[in-house]
Amino acid sequence: MTTVLIVDDQPMQRFGFRMLLESQDDLTVAGEAGNGAEAVRMTAELRPDVALMDIRMPGLDGIEATRRIVASGARTRVLILTTFDLDEYAYAGLRAGASGFLIKDALPEDLLSGIRAVASGDAIVAPSLTRRLLDAYADQLPAPGTAPADPADDPRLSSLTHREREILTVIGRGWTNAEIADRLHLAESTVKTHVGRILAKTGARDRVQAVILAYDTKLVSPS
Repeated sequence: MTTVLIVDDQPMQRFGFRMLLESQDDLTVAGEAGNGAEAVRMTAELRPDVALMDIRMPGLDGIEATRRIVASGARTRVLILTTFDLDEYAYAGLRAGASGFLIKDALPEDLLSGIRAVASGDAIVAPSLTRRLLDAYADQLPAPGTAPADPADDPRLSSLTHREREILTVIGRGWTNAEIADRLHLAESTVKTHVGRILAKTGARDRVQAVILAYDTKLVSPS
């Protein structure tokens, strides 16, 4: 059973989420929080698997609440759900350690699958935001005429095998496990094993953080 903490300052929004989650046999609501401060406190007390986090709330907002939850070392993974399809929110939330970002007008089945994915250690980002989020790294690339940094020199990649580095590169390009398996002629179970080892070796919290690492280390450049 996956436990979920609902964090939103709108009571009717929380009610709607609760009704949806309680309709599922494998999901249960651990509690509800109306602001970021309550979310941080209740995460420490209840230790839910997932915190479904709004961004814009009075007092402590969802970004700072996410940052504090992740910094505390809590096992809880944060899935940010917001009305606002804005790059700065997605970027700040994922940088704060969120494992995913969805827009509130997502279909119910997409929200449910997102919660399950995040709870299992995967990550999810709204399709409308993925390319724009990755393109935010454009200003970190070397200026024209200068040699790019060599990923081989980055200590965060030193423990990866050639195959693991190859898979991290295509994760950074947005490939799913199924696409990696098909294009690299591997079993999907083998891909999952490689992804798990990449996360463990690099210290990346989840797949989103692995994407960020691929861009930070210049394995991937925005198209």
